[in-house]
Amino acid sequence: QVQLVESGGGLVQVGGSLRLSCVASGRTFSSYAMGWFRQAPGTEREFVVAKRWDIGISYYADSVKGRFTISRDNAKNTVYLQMNSLKPEDTAVYYCAASDDLHDGNYYRSSEYDYWGQGTQVTVSS
Repeated sequence: QVQLVESGGGLVQVGGSLRLSCVASGRTFSSYAMGWFRQAPGTEREFVVAKRWDIGISYYADSVKGRFTISRDNAKNTVYLQMNSLKPEDTAVYYCAASDDLHDGNYYRSSEYDYWGQGTQVTVSS
């Protein structure tokens, strides 16, 4: 079992940056594939980014490619989502997720992830 706790959300102006953090506790942090999803009001949860650390492959949604970056600090059991050049359409609750066995073809499916954080609100004002 693993617990995930996100932080770092807030209010930022268009073009600004935020860095979200996701602290994991429980089993060995490094064994998981990790991802970020987001959900805006009235919409379904949307894939943002995922990474399989074992093979070093990252997957990004087209809408965030070139602006968002996933990284981690094993010593701190923390995964980060660096978000730059933020747009109003990035406004959402952002969720951190961990997968015991992420299949490359399904990285964008929320059902592939076994553990979820509670979410952190990101609001981009124009």
